[in-house]
Amino acid sequence: MREKNIKLFLTDCDGCLTDGGMYYTESGDEFKKFNTLDGMGFQLLREQGILTGIITGEETKIVERRAAKLKMDFLRQGVKDKLSVVREICDQNHIELSEVAYVGDDINDYETIQAVGFGCCVSNAVDKVKSVSRYVSKKSGGKGAVREIIDWVLEEDI
Repeated sequence: MREKNIKLFLTDCDGCLTDGGMYYTESGDEFKKFNTLDGMGFQLLREQGILTGIITGEETKIVERRAAKLKMDFLRQGVKDKLSVVREICDQNHIELSEVAYVGDDINDYETIQAVGFGCCVSNAVDKVKSVSRYVSKKSGGKGAVREIIDWVLEEDI
């Protein structure tokens, strides 16, 4: 039985949906590797009526295309204060912070992970983030960690 209170599932991108690597070609093109398991997880969330989104400090067309492919409800890029953005999304959609799941991996996710109802992180997150997370995935970012967390939200009592 899934966590009944989750209405919004948000995640950071680099280090969560990717392995955190920044890949560049000689001509300066940037590449990111995403995991299809995570993609299916977002579809499963949508089927349950849970809103989804990415909040990231980076700003790239790659993430924009990935969010569109996954039919994300929200994409916020170039974000410095993630918690303010989460609060704004919640206010606009009449959702309480306690009804939000958020996945992060680094210090810029720390405050948000603490503030939401189900703040969690990937196994390769920094220790400070792990210390405040309600769930730490067994898998690393970019290797199905977000899907693991989605499955937990959908199938387990948190």
